[in-house]
Amino acid sequence: MIRPMINLLKLSVGSESVEDHLDWQISQRPHWPQGCAIHVTRMWPKREAELLDGGSLYWVIKGVILCRQRFVDLKEVTFADGIPRCALVLDAEIIRTEAAPRRPFQGWRYLDPKESPRDLPKGRVKDDPLTDNGHSIGIGILVPRYPTGRDG
Repeated sequence: MIRPMINLLKLSVGSESVEDHLDWQISQRPHWPQGCAIHVTRMWPKREAELLDGGSLYWVIKGVILCRQRFVDLKEVTFADGIPRCALVLDAEIIRTEAAPRRPFQGWRYLDPKESPRDLPKGRVKDDPLTDNGHSIGIGILVPRYPTGRDG
């Protein structure tokens, strides 16, 4: 049976924006392999082969998926506490995506490619995380951005 590619979803804790997330990664680059970014997580994904077959890590920033990074590799790392962890080795390029709201969760989650937000067109740096297709995103409710059927 051929297993399809899969993505991961992870919170970027402390980031206020894609720029904050990028700034943090840039500050860490001296510690990482050339052209890569690394995020260490406690649990090792069981679907490793599917992740490495074109998968990406989608970042949730302030409750909204806003960007992704392609997987390069998974490596085992052990720190002074002796606990083995999984280093998610990512391409350094951050690809911005359409805004997609997500509820908080712990750790990471698998994300089916069919449910993954589309990439923003090249050159488009920002997507308004509070809107989606001309609607404001509320708490699970889409509200028209502008009044309809009325003047003023």
